[in-house]
Amino acid sequence: QVQLVESGGGLVQAGGSLRLSCAASGRTFSSYFMGWFRQAPGKEREFVGCINQSGRSTGYADSVKGRFTISGDSAQNTVYLQMNSLKPEDTAVYYCAARAALSGSRNYVEYHYWGQGTQVTVSS
Repeated sequence: QVQLVESGGGLVQAGGSLRLSCAASGRTFSSYFMGWFRQAPGKEREFVGCINQSGRSTGYADSVKGRFTISGDSAQNTVYLQMNSLKPEDTAVYYCAARAALSGSRNYVEYHYWGQGTQVTVSS
């Protein structure tokens, strides 16, 4: 089992940047496929991006591709989501999640462990 804690959210102006962190405790995150999701008020939770166990393969939603980057630090047991060129439509609660499988998924129901979420608000 793994426990996940997100941090780094906040209020930023459009065009700005934030870096979210997801610290894992328990089993190392290298045992899991890690994903980032977000949920805006009144909307369903949506896939943002994911990274495989080795950290060598990532995938992104079309809406964030080229602006967001996922990376991992195995020594710190932490996964990061670097968000650049933020837009007001990026406003949401951001969650990291772990999937106990060798393959990734863009479907949030296929992730087994979740953090508590961190609020990101982008003002226009």
